[in-house]
Amino acid sequence: MAPHNLNERRLADAWAELQAHADSGQTLEADAYRLAFNDPEFLLRRETRGIRLQLEMLKPDLAQQARGIENTVVVFGSARFRDTEEAQALLAQAQTGGNPQALKKAQALLRNAVYYEQARAFARIVARHSATCAADERLYICTGGGPGIMEAASRGAHDEGALNVGLNIALPHEQSANPYVTPELSFKFHYFALRKMHFMMRAKALVAFPGGFGTLDELFEVITLVQCRKSKPVPIVLFGTDYWKRLLNLDVLVEEGTVSPEDLDLFVYVDDAQSAWDAIGRFYDLKT
Repeated sequence: MAPHNLNERRLADAWAELQAHADSGQTLEADAYRLAFNDPEFLLRRETRGIRLQLEMLKPDLAQQARGIENTVVVFGSARFRDTEEAQALLAQAQTGGNPQALKKAQALLRNAVYYEQARAFARIVARHSATCAADERLYICTGGGPGIMEAASRGAHDEGALNVGLNIALPHEQSANPYVTPELSFKFHYFALRKMHFMMRAKALVAFPGGFGTLDELFEVITLVQCRKSKPVPIVLFGTDYWKRLLNLDVLVEEGTVSPEDLDLFVYVDDAQSAWDAIGRFYDLKT
């Protein structure tokens, strides 16, 4: 008789049972005899929401620990931006289509393609720096895992052969992870709150490129946490001075007394990839 491994974990193969149901086309139905963690109907009840929250907290945390991901540079920005090549192709298509709205949209995509290219360049800088660091001092790019600026930053890290993290979110209009996220570090969330927690848990810097409501939500979440000292200070970099200053007149907050003047020092404006990295380097006194 062959000896057994003393440390072998012997759990019932619930996953195989669940997969067998799916493979045979059987519809899962409530079953009191099914193991609790192999019972989707039970896990999706309102009463088990707390368990689901814990799982969304734990799964990405353990996976990142296993790969040595302790310090991240979080990159936010529009999911709608495209790289220069694709934007040029879309503009050419719109110019022959004769639709004024499509033409205007394509022109904006080409104009904003610079942010895609700069996000990619920035991530390459981070990856090249980290390649020379001790394991516990390496910085890893972390994004929302989707298209646009998120894809650009993932792509830049991928260009350098560096690991990068993607924290995607399940949406009604399904979006898949971009192809440049490291597969074993590509996570999907149901709860926005848990996703935000994971953005901040390892963040050593935030770089916010031009974006929409989602970018603004994530940006102000970080600013608020740092302002209220619920999070340690981190460099917050707003990429694209003209965009951010046209969008947000934050001096009004000081004029009306709703924030202190020094609160506006929580972030800096930059306009190129190297300046973004230099701002992070100054904050941590890194050799850039």
